[in-house]
Amino acid sequence: MKNLMAAGVAVLASAGVAAAEEAVLNIYNWSDYIAEDTIANFEAETGIKVNYDVFDSNEVVEAKMLTGSTNYDIVVPSLEFMARQAQAGVFQEIDRAQIANYGNLDPKVMEIIAANDPGNAYGVPYMMYTVGLGYNRDKVAERLGSEEIDSWSALFDPAQAEKLQDCGIALLDSPSEMTAAALNYLGLDPTSEKADDLEAATELMKGVRPFIRYFHSSQYINDLANGDICLAVGYSGDILQARDRADEAGQGVRVAYEIPKEGALVGFDMLVIPSDAPHPENAHKFVDYFLRPEVSAAITNYVYYANANQKATELVDEAVRNDPGIYPAPEVMAKMYSAKPHSQRYDRSLTRAWTSLKTGQ
Repeated sequence: MKNLMAAGVAVLASAGVAAAEEAVLNIYNWSDYIAEDTIANFEAETGIKVNYDVFDSNEVVEAKMLTGSTNYDIVVPSLEFMARQAQAGVFQEIDRAQIANYGNLDPKVMEIIAANDPGNAYGVPYMMYTVGLGYNRDKVAERLGSEEIDSWSALFDPAQAEKLQDCGIALLDSPSEMTAAALNYLGLDPTSEKADDLEAATELMKGVRPFIRYFHSSQYINDLANGDICLAVGYSGDILQARDRADEAGQGVRVAYEIPKEGALVGFDMLVIPSDAPHPENAHKFVDYFLRPEVSAAITNYVYYANANQKATELVDEAVRNDPGIYPAPEVMAKMYSAKPHSQRYDRSLTRAWTSLKTGQ
């Protein structure tokens, strides 16, 4: 009986220690993806010190998550990557009892997300994004005869890509997203895992590989803004940030973002809590803070990505709310596609194909 009592005391003592989390929060998020004052305001209000690290591709964060012991409390993978990682047991379920503002989320969006996260168990949507074309209006006009691009052919047609080679083309260093775009352009299922389809998409991209300056998932932001490249496949908000940086610099660089007429990827980046997060209570506090309408709106206004907080929409700047690159029109959304988790078998094939494409071997 004494041993049982002693064990009980030890358990209670341990629970007390666990309950008294240190005032620290470790976040791993995409680069250029939060308002300037979000973290500082959260720290000032809560007294929680935030350590904030960034990444620029889903593949990078997935590799880190699957190794375990990351020491992160919040990670922000895209939905389809989150779904696969959740199946591997790397995340803990969201405790809605700790998130007073959870009801602010748009039920329609949550229903869409539930297809990859049944019951919305593991993730809270951070921002919505599309993958399209960012370009320099004047340099494109000089080479293609028009300052507007409305098709993936500007990239995937070798005759057009060759004309843009000298002013610089950049692609996302994301095999899943780039291959999906190629498949969709070919009229194939962008989520296909057929070997023949992967080969067709890879051959399409190899046809324009000589005209690609580099593969990177964030460098293109400043390069577009500075006029160092003239065409980039990128994330909607990143390219719109480049547009504003160019305008602010006043050097005559005019950047535009276009969702091609053939359609493009629409996705969600998700706030998730690793199963071994050292500060899960603080993580829930941050998620709750983010879901305040004024906080979500402020981030959207800064990064130019739409959020899923239905109470925040009216607080988003009118120019942002009415920008079709941020909130696409219904007829554009009808042509969009979403990603699905890949099988491990397909991912191995995709990685090999992507390496071959980048190295030219």
